[in-house]
Amino acid sequence: MLGTIVNSIAVMVGCLVGLLLKGRLTEKISTTIMNGLALCVLYIGISGALKGEDTLIMIISIAIGALIGEVIDIDKWLNKLGDYLESKFKSKKGNNISLAEGFVTSSLLFCVGAMAIVGALESGLKGNHDTLFTKSILDGISSIIFTSSLGIGVIFSAVTVFIYQGAITLGAGILSGVLSTTVITNMSAIGGLLIVGLGFNMLGVTKIKVANLLPAIFLPILFQIFI
Repeated sequence: MLGTIVNSIAVMVGCLVGLLLKGRLTEKISTTIMNGLALCVLYIGISGALKGEDTLIMIISIAIGALIGEVIDIDKWLNKLGDYLESKFKSKKGNNISLAEGFVTSSLLFCVGAMAIVGALESGLKGNHDTLFTKSILDGISSIIFTSSLGIGVIFSAVTVFIYQGAITLGAGILSGVLSTTVITNMSAIGGLLIVGLGFNMLGVTKIKVANLLPAIFLPILFQIFI
């Protein structure tokens, strides 16, 4: 869990730095920074998605994962959580700060990537935290930019990172028998594809409910067990 703890702390520290910069950046600068960051997100997502070894598994996982995600409506629950945090924050700080967008966007970016999955698995299976330490640096820098552009909501994504990566790390030992290299690669590739969708959302090109596609990431595990 050490890697996940460091990752969560890095996000919080980055958010605090971002808050210091927030009032000093004009809307034009913030927009340009966000667009540039969105392009970086697209690059990361495409790079990860192209590493997949089985396109058919990816397509089936996305289709079934979308069905599961829509039935559960993960996107709605994430937004409700963001709105709840927003209402609590507004009651103390005023009515001009939005939390939901920053919370949801940053939570998805920090959690659905290949580094989150592979790093958490390495941490749980081998006690190797190097990938998560590297991810911590990247997330810390990203959280500075996100917070300066999207506000305080980004800091709550540290909790999402802790729960998500922590669960994968703890579950890795139980699933060690079925988590082959191929399964991990396919999971990472699907995560990369979801990051591409997130990048398009950040650019305002699409409004994909990326959160409702999250179950797709874990379906390669089931295919490995039953097929």
